[in-house]
Amino acid sequence: MNESEEQLRAWMTMSLDGDGAAHAALLRALVPLLRSFFRRRLNGADDDAEDLVQETLIAVHARRCTYDRDRPFTAWLYAIARHRLIDLARRNRATVSIDDVDSILMTEGFEDAIGARLDVDGLLASLTPKQARAIRDTHLCGMSVAEAASAAGIGESDVKVSVHRGLKALAAKLRKP
Repeated sequence: MNESEEQLRAWMTMSLDGDGAAHAALLRALVPLLRSFFRRRLNGADDDAEDLVQETLIAVHARRCTYDRDRPFTAWLYAIARHRLIDLARRNRATVSIDDVDSILMTEGFEDAIGARLDVDGLLASLTPKQARAIRDTHLCGMSVAEAASAAGIGESDVKVSVHRGLKALAAKLRKP
């Protein structure tokens, strides 16, 4: 059962809005997509593929706050999956032939994922370091305000104010032609 990009994106959006049933449906729908993705790349290493499916599902759940609703969902998903594949290669100390680099870089959604990352990094770079860190910690890394405050060595209200002012500045920047 291959779900469409629109359906996956809808489930993800509903999940971000707190719909537990949509989140469960999303994770169930991702299993066959991820199995196929990993099996094609691992050439029969089914145990590794299943492990990577589970690791990717956990990462999707844990990092769902980093998903940009205006971007394709599958680009974001496959970026996470590629990172899990790279982690496996590092654990196994595998090397990649220079001839294989093109096939790795041309996987589904690679350019979209890189572009989205560059857009976010560029926008955050336009803020003060404190605002950028507060937004990155709370909105991209999924930290609570208390965790972000503790990590930065500042008060919770300072994190809240930094996030508010930073988002306000980004909104103003994006509204300008």
